[in-house]
Amino acid sequence: MIGYVTLGTNDLPRAAAFYDAIAAHFGVGRMIEAGSFIAWGAWGGAPGIAATLPFDGQPASVGNGVMVALEVKTPEDVHALHATALAHGGTCEGAPGPRGDEGFYAGYFRDPDGNKLNAFCMVARP
Repeated sequence: MIGYVTLGTNDLPRAAAFYDAIAAHFGVGRMIEAGSFIAWGAWGGAPGIAATLPFDGQPASVGNGVMVALEVKTPEDVHALHATALAHGGTCEGAPGPRGDEGFYAGYFRDPDGNKLNAFCMVARP
């Protein structure tokens, strides 16, 4: 149902560098570049992610309680994506590891603008 998620930025070149690295983990690149907007993904593929300067010209701000979850295949992928995010200007919001007893494995981070994301996968229950 979701086609893509858009996150606001106040520095599009910085956001582009961050999301170029994130998209590379999924084997995709930029699919749209239109002035103040860049989207990453593949036409006809899984939902994508985009960064944009706000249309209204006001500063971008972070939505409290808003998070984008990026699904990967394995716990090793969670660790790799989390590390990539931190290496490209992101900040840690929760180290990778199991969450609860339902097989949910995730690592949380913020992009350079403060938007919260996570990398997650489902694993066999212990």
